[in-house]
Amino acid sequence: MDAARLKRSWSLVAAHGDQVPLYFYSTLFLAYPETRQMFPTNMAGQRDRLVSALGHIVSHVDQVDRLVGFLQELGADHRKFAVRAEHYPAVGEALVATLRHFLGEVWTDDLAEDWTAAYGLVSKVMIEAAEAAETVAPPWWVAEILAHERRSFDVAVLTVRPQYLLPFIPGQSIGVSHPAVRSWRYYSPANAPRPDGTLELHVRAAPGGVVSSRLVYGCAVGDQIHLASPVGDRLTLWQAGTADLLLLAGGTGWAPVKALVEQVAAEGSGRRVDLYVGARSRAEFYDTDAMDKLAASYPWLTVNYVVGADPLRPGEMVYVADRALADGDWRSRHVYVCGSDEMVSHSVTALTQAGYHASQLHHEGFGKHWYGPMWRSATAPDESGGVR
Repeated sequence: MDAARLKRSWSLVAAHGDQVPLYFYSTLFLAYPETRQMFPTNMAGQRDRLVSALGHIVSHVDQVDRLVGFLQELGADHRKFAVRAEHYPAVGEALVATLRHFLGEVWTDDLAEDWTAAYGLVSKVMIEAAEAAETVAPPWWVAEILAHERRSFDVAVLTVRPQYLLPFIPGQSIGVSHPAVRSWRYYSPANAPRPDGTLELHVRAAPGGVVSSRLVYGCAVGDQIHLASPVGDRLTLWQAGTADLLLLAGGTGWAPVKALVEQVAAEGSGRRVDLYVGARSRAEFYDTDAMDKLAASYPWLTVNYVVGADPLRPGEMVYVADRALADGDWRSRHVYVCGSDEMVSHSVTALTQAGYHASQLHHEGFGKHWYGPMWRSATAPDESGGVR
């Protein structure tokens, strides 16, 4: 298998843009119509994910150790779409047909062998990971909605209880879906693990988002939703050791930050925590009672509210990171940032320019990516993985 040849051929195919996933899925669904039910009705986000996933795999095809972990998580996670081992050959056929179509005269027997071998390795790792995951966790958990509070027009706070324990670490995200839709979106629980196993989810309805809109506007106490295994570790505390923390949150990005505060309280480490929570207006601080209660309960925690829009200065925005930097020097601390793509990007840039090292800045990936919280999208609704 020639890694360089695979990369060159993929770059030629990827240059055709949206036509690539369109051809792939058309080929797959025509040849194997039974696979259509495994995908969401709206395929726009799915097309983006296919190209991003293949690009990631091909770009790391010569870094086996790094690629295997990615594929193992991918294979285990795909169980929630009811993907089984017998589906992989169908996908492989459609992939080879797509590559042959777009490469035209460039397609050779050697390339066919390379891609067949590469896909064989990918499918083997994913299938084995899925089989291993079956022994420790279900494809998804069924959870009952115990409480549903509309905190604003487009934000709801849900308390849900899985039928049996769903283990997670504060800062991770879990897949959430509704039985009526075939889409998943990732949300970070807004709590540290509880003895009763309940989870608190903060949901903002994204325009066109089938999952988030259903959770905010179309669910009630007693309804059931589906939860998938937790993923991601970029916002977990293990990287910070016992260091003091600076936490920056925007919008519903407060959810995982709230879980981190609860974890610090539970561990009793005595570390200092300064929290800055931002919103565009005062009315958009949807969880102030919980924030104020935490601040009153723990002397090591300081909470600061940052209102982004000042009526006296129309057009100007005050960013959470800018306010924090103006208030003090936090370079001895680890910094956790969670919010919209714009908020995270601005915060990371501002902190880096102020002399903060990349190793002390913790945030989920930003930019238009395809999968889960480690490659979270802030531009495409629901189907791309999640939007703060």
